[in-house]
Amino acid sequence: MDWSQCEAVWRDPERMGGVWCFRDTRMPVASLFEHLDSGVTIDEFLEWFPDMRAEQVHAVLRFALRSLEQQPAAAA
Repeated sequence: MDWSQCEAVWRDPERMGGVWCFRDTRMPVASLFEHLDSGVTIDEFLEWFPDMRAEQVHAVLRFALRSLEQQPAAAA
């Protein structure tokens, strides 16, 4: 997945160890997926992290879904 194609995220090697973060924040994108995996809802995530915007979260999720849909089929 090429996160550089998602306008809702950014990465700077000098900040946050170079991990992909939500644009204009220091919140790693991976944090969203970790929270969702542990059962947290999107609304709870947004409530717990008020600097996050729903548009960013949904853009990241749409991008991840599109990336999965574009993966080539594995050879049998």
